[in-house]
Amino acid sequence: MSASQSLHGLRVLEFTHAILGPACGLILADLGADVIKIEPPDGDPTRRLKGFGSGYFTMYNRNKRSLAVDVKSPDGLALIHELVASADVVIENFAPGTMDRLGLGYTALSALNRRLIYASLKGFMEGPYQNRTALDEVVQMMSGLAYMTGPVGQPLRAGASVVDIMGGTFAAMGVLVALRERDVTGLGCYVQNGLFETAAYIMGQHLAYSAISRQPLPPMPARVSAWAIYHVFDCADGQVFVGVTSDKHWARFCEVFERPDWTADPDLATNNQRIEARERLHADLRAMFRGMTCAEALSRCERAEIPFAPIARPEDLFDDPQLNQGMGLLETLLPDGTLTKLPRLPMAWDGAGLDLHAQPPAIGEHSDTILGDLGVTPEKIAALRDLGVIGLLTEIESYKP
Repeated sequence: MSASQSLHGLRVLEFTHAILGPACGLILADLGADVIKIEPPDGDPTRRLKGFGSGYFTMYNRNKRSLAVDVKSPDGLALIHELVASADVVIENFAPGTMDRLGLGYTALSALNRRLIYASLKGFMEGPYQNRTALDEVVQMMSGLAYMTGPVGQPLRAGASVVDIMGGTFAAMGVLVALRERDVTGLGCYVQNGLFETAAYIMGQHLAYSAISRQPLPPMPARVSAWAIYHVFDCADGQVFVGVTSDKHWARFCEVFERPDWTADPDLATNNQRIEARERLHADLRAMFRGMTCAEALSRCERAEIPFAPIARPEDLFDDPQLNQGMGLLETLLPDGTLTKLPRLPMAWDGAGLDLHAQPPAIGEHSDTILGDLGVTPEKIAALRDLGVIGLLTEIESYKP
């Protein structure tokens, strides 16, 4: 069995929105689980977000099926309870108390299915903050991540929803561990993840440094790097990042950039000496790179076999040779019917990555099939649709990857 089907036969019910919960479900879906996204009859509100939110649904809901049902109605809740009997996992990331009020909390659902693994993803785990609502940016601010990212006095969130994505990843790991435990005990369990706790984990290296140094930490832009050359430099036509992280790197760097004067300078022989001399060294480096194009600078860095990077924009990744010729991107259908390329999960087994086997679903695209498998007749489905319990079918353009 391929890795992309390793969770085949596992049924997951996903009650989620935005990124945190869907990111967890995406991992399980890409690994072959049958992930059923439970949406309101008019669809997950995430589908209608604008601005930076317009990409959330498409990115985090591939390889899933959609069931559009009003879980607030008695008939809708009864259908979900029937589904739970055949489910292995439930994922939810709604505000604290929401699932309990709907009759879909862990206590209620585990009573219907003792083998059920219930993953609850919240802003905070158990503690004084547990009833607060949180978002990625909130916990970036309160964990110190925003402080460390921005210049002094200018806290700045990271340029992607890193805490949501990592929280979803840790929750998926928790589900996989719970499945292994169920193999032994025969029982499900309650899996929790907190955004704030995830952000604190991401900040662990800085906490350790603070404990060791016993000094307040400066933000990353104001830090003294562990390496003397680990910076962005202006070139004649743009910017490049260059890292020299060992003395061997330094020797090759000086050779390829034709700077024998640096090699001969005894005050630049080691990384620590170069840190002490960083002001004059960086003045020379800035002058040197300003006289080069980005292409020349990057070519020399590659020949020197040192860490380097162009300063890319997100849209540059569509044409990146590594992502396109390797296993980095999957063709994905946008809501308007056009194709684009979006990232795979960054994992491979014996050289094989995870595949796309279903496009992000239209609202209620699979409602009839899922309910039919429960034994609900077409006549009953039609009647529930007339009552607004089941969402209207949405016309979609067929596409086979």
